[in-house]
Amino acid sequence: MRKAALLYNPDSGGTRARRQTELESALALLRGASVDAQLILTNSPAHAEEKARQAVMAGCDTVFACGGDGTIHNMIQVLANTNAALAILPMGTANALAHDLGLPINMAAAAQAALHAVPRRVALGRIDYLDFDGNPGSRLFVVAAGAGVDAHLFYKLHAGTKQRMGMTAYYSKAWQLWFTHPMTRFLVQFAETGSDELRQADVTELMAVRIRNFGGVLQELAPGASLERNDLRLVFCRTASRLAYLLYVTRGLLRSNWKVPGIDLAHSGRVSCQYLAAPGSHGRPHQVQPKVYVEADGELVGTLPAEITVVPDALTLLVPSR
Repeated sequence: MRKAALLYNPDSGGTRARRQTELESALALLRGASVDAQLILTNSPAHAEEKARQAVMAGCDTVFACGGDGTIHNMIQVLANTNAALAILPMGTANALAHDLGLPINMAAAAQAALHAVPRRVALGRIDYLDFDGNPGSRLFVVAAGAGVDAHLFYKLHAGTKQRMGMTAYYSKAWQLWFTHPMTRFLVQFAETGSDELRQADVTELMAVRIRNFGGVLQELAPGASLERNDLRLVFCRTASRLAYLLYVTRGLLRSNWKVPGIDLAHSGRVSCQYLAAPGSHGRPHQVQPKVYVEADGELVGTLPAEITVVPDALTLLVPSR
C-alpha cells in the first residue's frame, strides 16, 4: 500500500465527533507507515462513487470504505474490474462484510490490519432489475441481493429511523413485517451449479448470498455461502408460513443446521425472478399484483423482474492475514 484514499460517509453509525476522532487516528497510523493517505468526505452515494473514481484515476492503489455495507456497496461499483484494492474501516450499522472477513471493529485496529492484509481477488454478484421509473438498472453486490420479504423490509425502513436506532430498527421492522407482510408470491428459475437442469419455484422470498458470516445475532444466514466460491448461495422460501420464517431465523440464532420445511438452499450462478402470470393470462405477468421489491447489499434498488448473476474475478479485496 503506497497511496490510499479514505472515503468517509458521515451518515454511518455512531456519533460524528467520535467517528472523526477514530478516523484521524486511523489516518495517522497509515501515514506513520509511509502511506500517502487522504481523508475524503462524501455526502451522497453518487458523490462517493465520483470520489472513488477520482481516487483511482489519481493513482490510489487502495480505497478505504469508511462506513457500513452501504458505503462498501457504492465503492465496488467503481473499484470492480480495476487494479485498486478495497479496504474497510467498519463504521456502519451491520458491518456484515467486515464480520465475514474477521476485521476488527475498532478503527485503528482495522487500519493496522489493512497494512498487513493479503490482497484477494473475489467474484461479485450482479443484479439486473427495473428501477422505480420502470427503466432497466443494474448493481454489483458483495454481501447479498434479495427479492421479496427482505427487500420489503428495506422499502419500509426509513433512513432516519435506521440512523437513530441502528440494528434495533431492523429487528423492530422485521418483527412488524412478520405479522403484516402479505407474502406476495413470485417465480424463480435457476440451474444448480454443475447442472444444466432448470429448476423453478413459486416463492415469497429469494436471497442470493455471497458471504458466510453476517455477524450480529444471525451469523450464518446462508450455510455454504463463501466469497471463495464463484457462485451464489440461494435461500428461497416456497412457503408463506410465518412460523417457517421464524424457525429459519431461530436456526441461525442457534447456529443449527436443521431443515425448515418450505425453505430450501442451492448453489447457482444465475437466478431469474419474475412476477407470476395471472390465471387465464396465457403466461403474461399479472399487472395488478403488489410490487415485489429487490435490494442489493441492504440498499433498495427497484422491483421485479430481476436477474442475479456472478461476475468472476471482479474485485481486489484486502483480507486480514490469518
